[in-house]
Amino acid sequence: MDLLESIGNTSLVRLRQVVPPRGADIFVKLEGENPTGSLKDRMAKAVIARAEADGRLRPGDTVVEYTGGSTGTSLALVCAVKGYRLRIVSSDAFSREKLDHMAALGAELTLVRSEGGLTTKKLILDMIEAARELSRGPRTYWTDQLRNLDAVAGYAPLGEEIWSQTEGTVDAFVHSVGTAASLRGVAAVLKRHKPGLKVVAVEPAESAVLRGGQPGPHKIEGVGIGYTPPLWEPALVDEIEPVGTDEAKDMARRIAREEGLFAGTSSGANIVAALRVAERLGPGAKVVTLMADSGLKYLSADVFQRR
Repeated sequence: MDLLESIGNTSLVRLRQVVPPRGADIFVKLEGENPTGSLKDRMAKAVIARAEADGRLRPGDTVVEYTGGSTGTSLALVCAVKGYRLRIVSSDAFSREKLDHMAALGAELTLVRSEGGLTTKKLILDMIEAARELSRGPRTYWTDQLRNLDAVAGYAPLGEEIWSQTEGTVDAFVHSVGTAASLRGVAAVLKRHKPGLKVVAVEPAESAVLRGGQPGPHKIEGVGIGYTPPLWEPALVDEIEPVGTDEAKDMARRIAREEGLFAGTSSGANIVAALRVAERLGPGAKVVTLMADSGLKYLSADVFQRR
């Protein structure tokens, strides 16, 4: 088997301990089972394969991207397997593990300084501009994840997996928004199967721009870019749930201790929102959300440090 064929087909498990006593059942997809420990492996595989197929990316070319770390790590894996040079723009706002993982897989890093380690709109825009400069080099393909529709297609199999694993009984899908590609790709598939299914988007309460609020700094890595992402498709979304950084961190710690699920802060935010949805839907319904990545990516961050 080719390494890239191992991407996807992740487990779906039911939460047992943190769920409300009279709420809907909550199931989580363990995307940390993917080779780099992240659901982003799915989009990296798709964007590279599709660019190769139509000639945007050719042997000997260089791939460029801006990333909080998970997309970059996934691209580094795919580029290592396929033999492409990879240049990544990231930041000190993101965990040391993510930066080291990208570099270990061969990515060449350019780091943009953050404001006190926080994710802000300015940081995202500065990273994009730095990647734009790198993309002007010869024989360079910029994957440009915030605008790349190939990423949306990469998540369609995830939607089909959820539909199959729940035997078509899923009632709501809950997921946090970074580029919006994963939410959009999964939601489109599930709504096609079941038009009445509820799709709930999750964003940082400190930067609730999808709800019409003002952008603000937060510490939920990989989501909440401070403005509406170009791939956002509001027609697919029924509700938007704001979750604060502290709530997300607390839940990441809780699910590790009480459920044995080790994941990052965006996964914590997903669970917080899924619990709210489960209470509203009540017994007999099924809510699905994602453990977007592995907690091993955050060991140096404050979320899991011993106190």
